[in-house]
Amino acid sequence: MPGKRVAVLSGGVSAEREGSVTMGRNCAAALREAGYDTVEIDAGYDVAERLLEAKPDVAFNALMGRWGEDGAIQGLLEWMRIPYTHSGVLASAVGMDKARSRAVYREAGLPVAEGRLLHRDELAAGHPMAPPYVLKPNAEGSSIGIHFVLDDTMPPLAVGPELPEWFLVEQFAPGQDLTVSVLRDKGFCVSAIKTARGVWDYDSKYHIVEAEVITPAELPEEIRAACYALAEGAHRALGCRFISRSDLRWDESKGQAGFVVLETNTQPAIGFAGGGTFDAQLEQAGISLAELCGWLVEDASLRR
Repeated sequence: MPGKRVAVLSGGVSAEREGSVTMGRNCAAALREAGYDTVEIDAGYDVAERLLEAKPDVAFNALMGRWGEDGAIQGLLEWMRIPYTHSGVLASAVGMDKARSRAVYREAGLPVAEGRLLHRDELAAGHPMAPPYVLKPNAEGSSIGIHFVLDDTMPPLAVGPELPEWFLVEQFAPGQDLTVSVLRDKGFCVSAIKTARGVWDYDSKYHIVEAEVITPAELPEEIRAACYALAEGAHRALGCRFISRSDLRWDESKGQAGFVVLETNTQPAIGFAGGGTFDAQLEQAGISLAELCGWLVEDASLRR
């Protein structure tokens, strides 16, 4: 309830710091609008000391990427006995690890593309599978470092010391990009993403480079229902809490057999106004950012 002291954790040290700063600033403003006593913390390596100084009742996790979405900050908050928002340690860790989340999806009966985990050294030998395929750093979010090889004329990813050690390589799934949000553990809204290049990467998500987000997606009702079922299935299988967002590919020519689950964001970005998929979905449903942030604070707990 308003009156709680909320520490909004943002910024951090991941490759997604820029987006997290924006999310944290806007969510903190929304929480103040909702009546919460709010303090903002840039979650650097001294985050434990900053939390001890702030003495919050709840930590609102607005961190993005590694250390914020992979179970690390969640484990620290469990240790410090500070209730926190979004998913817990295990769901966050597995959700960030693309190879492990694929295994969880497969075990739950969800459709995934052909793929495997590979070490960057393997890339020196050439294409890890026949094009078209996609290479994704195994433990990054928001399409950081994603690399598309769509035909034989494109070279494999050049090996360099700046590359992550482990990649997930997946067969490229034809069709359209759909992103499906779950709110209060139920399918909430489906958006379709159209890009001039036919791929949805970091720039398309956060810098709106040649990307059109259609909310809600124009889909037959049975396909929309299938999207909700897949997103809810991924949410449950990973053990997410309250909200998540799953990215799908759908090949319209195959109907309900044309789906592939790509990944699940256990902590979808909010507070980006015109640049955020979840924000557009909230607006379409008449839900304010202040309402959502308040719900997340009231849902906060330990042992998530």
